[in-house]
Amino acid sequence: MKRIIILLFTLALIGSFPAYAAAMADSAECACVINGATGEVVFAKNAQTRHAMASTTKIMTAILALENSDADDVVTVTADAANQEGSAAYIEAGDKIKMKDLLYGLMLNSGNDAAYAVAEYITGSVDNFAERMNIKAEKLGLHDTHFANPSGLDAPDHYTTALDLAKLARYAMSNDDFREIVAERVYTATLPESGGTLTFSNHNKLLKTYEGATGIKTGYTKATGRCLVSSAKRDGMEFIAVTLNDPNDWADHAEMLDASFAAHYPKKVVEKGMKMKTARVNGKPCNMIAAEDFVVPFKEKGANKIEVITHLSQNIPSPLNAGEKVGYAEITANGEEIGRVDIVSETDITDTNDMRLSDSFMERVKRVIQKILM
Repeated sequence: MKRIIILLFTLALIGSFPAYAAAMADSAECACVINGATGEVVFAKNAQTRHAMASTTKIMTAILALENSDADDVVTVTADAANQEGSAAYIEAGDKIKMKDLLYGLMLNSGNDAAYAVAEYITGSVDNFAERMNIKAEKLGLHDTHFANPSGLDAPDHYTTALDLAKLARYAMSNDDFREIVAERVYTATLPESGGTLTFSNHNKLLKTYEGATGIKTGYTKATGRCLVSSAKRDGMEFIAVTLNDPNDWADHAEMLDASFAAHYPKKVVEKGMKMKTARVNGKPCNMIAAEDFVVPFKEKGANKIEVITHLSQNIPSPLNAGEKVGYAEITANGEEIGRVDIVSETDITDTNDMRLSDSFMERVKRVIQKILM
């Protein structure tokens, strides 16, 4: 792939966070909201204070399973897994269940039995899996997080912070399979050998009550209190909210998310049909364009360095059909990749052997950005 920087700028963002923001999440011990696109913190209350996390733990359990197994893998449930205390997916010892179905039981029913079955399948033991969880946490920069088990049952060395949990959730939501699971309200699994079925219902009632809700996970133990990680998307903007030990979490999350949407506006840093590169074939111009929009939530009194980098294939097929992928645009914020958009041909091109890419688009980009910054 060919790497070409086509866009580099810093924008002052429009709209201000509401004056009442500091008074939000009154009943929560710890709270945080982050911009789902850039990771920017838009609200925080004791966000870096270590606290137990209950079943929000299962966000890490699920993402490790998705990254280290296949959806159709068949898991045999052990007696140790089936006999776990607390919330359950109601799997039984000896049951065989596909990993995909097990993860719905994990995230919707919040099954501790499912968490242990996942851990045993991925690493052979719960202790080994907890070690893998901590390695992943360190790799993600979650330096105030430590896992002792895959379910979230209380343990002295099992803790996180609201900010770390928001970062973990943002990472997990970059996985399409994870995103699909946590957005599902009801799911029915069929056991491949017995033919029996299990129905899982999502405990996250915001999926029913909050406009644009997309996930993610509830949690509760008597010692920890109510914990909630939520996400919502409107007009292409997504925010992730976290509360730890919050008896009024449903209302607090609605308030925090409402404030976040009110304080931002959607800026298309890449727009569907936008010319990403111009080629010439037999002297005629042919455009390479963005296949879809990419939106970043912007606000006032903040600055993000947004960079769009094209990666174009060095072996473009011939002939080339309109809409056929020729590369992708990588979007970064402050040096971190936050998304990708396919680059496609705008028209049919019969002979790409005569294609010559033009640099003239660079000048057009500069003029566009100058207008934005004025």
